[in-house]
Amino acid sequence: DVQLVESGGGSVQAGGSLRLSCAASLYTYRESCVAWFRQAPGKEREGVAAIYTLYTNDNITYYADSVKGRFTISQVNAKNTVYLQMNNLKPEDTAMYYCAAGDRYGASRYSRFWWSPDGYKYWGQGTQVTVSS
Repeated sequence: DVQLVESGGGSVQAGGSLRLSCAASLYTYRESCVAWFRQAPGKEREGVAAIYTLYTNDNITYYADSVKGRFTISQVNAKNTVYLQMNNLKPEDTAMYYCAAGDRYGASRYSRFWWSPDGYKYWGQGTQVTVSS
């Protein structure tokens, strides 16, 4: 079975940085999407960033407005790992962060709905990120 394992969470002060990793086993990235979601207590799960791998192995990235310019999603196929580099962290970034992967949609639909949990079949257990002011 496909397994996603997140790591890299922790506690930092506002303005600090963290890099989250999502290691995938038995998963093929081509023509699929891997995303990071987050969920804070009492709030709905929200899409943070996603990376779609085309048939050519080129990638397209997507970001929530709240993290544009601060977060960067990237993928290293040789390591079967997707990263989320988070800079200039804010207290409102505090949440449990989840990695998700799926191929339910094609590239066009993921471009519009990458942020929807419905597009992802596989989920990790999450890693906690806490940002203090």
